[in-house]
Amino acid sequence: MPDRVYPPVIAACKLMFRVLDLRITRDGTDHVPTTGGAVMASNHVSYLDFIFAGFGALPAKRLVRFMAKHEVFENRISGPLMRGMHHIPVDRSAGQASYQQALAALRAGEIVGIFPEATISRSFTVKEVKSGAVRLAAEAGVPLLPTALWGTQRLWTKGKPKNLTQRHVPVTIVVGAPIEPTTDEALRTRVRELLDEAQRRYPESGEGQWWQPAHLGGTAPTPEEAARLDARR
Repeated sequence: MPDRVYPPVIAACKLMFRVLDLRITRDGTDHVPTTGGAVMASNHVSYLDFIFAGFGALPAKRLVRFMAKHEVFENRISGPLMRGMHHIPVDRSAGQASYQQALAALRAGEIVGIFPEATISRSFTVKEVKSGAVRLAAEAGVPLLPTALWGTQRLWTKGKPKNLTQRHVPVTIVVGAPIEPTTDEALRTRVRELLDEAQRRYPESGEGQWWQPAHLGGTAPTPEEAARLDARR
């Protein structure tokens, strides 16, 4: 499929990274296959995660087609961009259509990006994952790429004012070795291991900060508190 929109969007994002002097670290990008389909399954802590997860595939010269809720495609600004980049809308009332579109993309040799937690984790830990990522990889016969993002929540996350002009923020992207399609819990465990690694190597401790999870000394909600907050929506 022709990509006339994606390259200029990437160029604009790179310019933004330079202007803000974001301290981006990418690890494991050699795990991204240079050809063929794959499912990139990442944790979800920010509204910007699709930008940074996709950035992890660029060294392999790959573009990631992300599955995103259909409301994003209906927005007058983001909608044309999302469609132009051939991302995949997810309508929960018609989920099978989205699944089939993602499956077709994988069979055509594309990388499909999924946030298997479905929603942003307020606790900044890995929530229970949905079955779509594992099912898609298994049915398409492609590998799973477990991925972890950290630091992106400091720019824009659920329940906090966005701070898109914040400078010098460290952002860590870790792409794990491809794994064969497995159970949902095994995928969750692997993403959690990668997230733990990213948090250990993060250049700022975050102790006492809102963007650090409670179990690491931050003031983010615990997973139980986060679940209660989500239930109030």
